[in-house]
Amino acid sequence: MTTAETLPAPETASPYGVTPSRILRSEWFKLRSLRSTRVTAATAVLLVLAVALLMGGTYESVGGDSDIDPVVLVLQGTLLSQICLAVLGILVTAGEYATGSIRATLTAVPARLPVLWAKAAVFTATAFTLSLVTALVAYPAAQALLADTDKAGSLWDDGVLAALAGNSAGVTLIALIALGLGALLRSVPGALGVFIGGVVIVPEILGALPYEVTEQALRYFPTQAVHALGSSTPLPGAASPGAALLALLLWAGGTLALAAALLKRRDV
Repeated sequence: MTTAETLPAPETASPYGVTPSRILRSEWFKLRSLRSTRVTAATAVLLVLAVALLMGGTYESVGGDSDIDPVVLVLQGTLLSQICLAVLGILVTAGEYATGSIRATLTAVPARLPVLWAKAAVFTATAFTLSLVTALVAYPAAQALLADTDKAGSLWDDGVLAALAGNSAGVTLIALIALGLGALLRSVPGALGVFIGGVVIVPEILGALPYEVTEQALRYFPTQAVHALGSSTPLPGAASPGAALLALLLWAGGTLALAAALLKRRDV
């Protein structure tokens, strides 16, 4: 017997091993291949563009809205598009539980948490890119209709690009909170109800209370923080852009952290 005959054959890496890049590609494929994704994303884009053109076409300098920031005026449609993106975020996580495909996903990736991080990363990149490109198209398009008004301006005016980027970041982070709620509750209707009730309606109710402490706290709620990020001029009574961004990051990070902790503990 020779030495070569006794040595075991060298092990080779499996071409089908689980790697971070493959998990990301898998989540990207699932996101872009669903019809619901394309319909929801297209609806979010069309709402922003349509409202921007509507505001640009109907605005009058003597109409009593002279104190409204031009970016805020043009991007009124993001109030609706953020609901669309939030629904999409919920579908990314809770939708897999509704169809049962989460069992196959977590069988392929037993560590579980890389799946959640990959979903969050792919969705964040997609939602931010979509929101920013839409804002960069909607603002100049509306400005073409505002040329003869006191809201006339361009992308290169002070604070405009930062406000468009801030608006896109804020809308994305709110949608990321919805993605975390979907992973927490594992139910599309349940997560949507908690999002509408907790993120959209509760701040409006608290804002009606005659207490200064609630007024101060509301500045850092997600929907209010987005307003502070999406204005080219400081809004009275709002948080600073840096504080608003930090608040949104903490809301989204906290929701995802709680979802990750429960994903490790619960059965599928």
